[in-house]
Amino acid sequence: MLLPSLEMLLSLAAYAFVMTITPGPNNVLLLASGLAFGLRRTGWHLAGVLAGTWLMICLVGAGLGTLFIAVPTAQTVLKLAGSAYMLWLARQLWNADALPTANAQRPIRFFEAAVFQIVNPKVWMMATTVIAAFVPAGDQYAQRVVTAALLFIAVAVPCITLWAASGSLIRSWIHNSATLRRINRVMALLAAATVVLFWS
Repeated sequence: MLLPSLEMLLSLAAYAFVMTITPGPNNVLLLASGLAFGLRRTGWHLAGVLAGTWLMICLVGAGLGTLFIAVPTAQTVLKLAGSAYMLWLARQLWNADALPTANAQRPIRFFEAAVFQIVNPKVWMMATTVIAAFVPAGDQYAQRVVTAALLFIAVAVPCITLWAASGSLIRSWIHNSATLRRINRVMALLAAATVVLFWS
């Protein structure tokens, strides 16, 4: 039996829903990408977030979380890298004065989005909780880790897609460069504000 009960499955699904529908670094970036590039061009960004989160849950289940608890310096390096990346993206958003042309900018790529999950504190917290609360030790532990990760991702798909789709919808309403500039700068401030999550 890969997961012990229907009750635990439902609890894990509820946890995944709450954690992936609420604001965080990924959702702010997906909203901004949907605004800048539309939903279709944000597809690889979405896929990278999902793949990276699934991998993080599996890696924490394999013991990576214990390693980083034992090596505080590694945690600090990851936090600094994540903070620098978010602030760089916030600067890009702040300076974006118009909807980008195909040659001017590009969406975040699959690999970039997947690797970002390693330095995303919300994903570390989610992965650690999934393993600690929903994957009991014992026989078939590895299969249970993979199954829990897949269930988490299945719930996450519509939640994070909603953020990207919301940005795409806002994009369709904008016909004024001054309005777009204001929205981009709000997105930039939100992206910069998520850096606080890296150190909380």
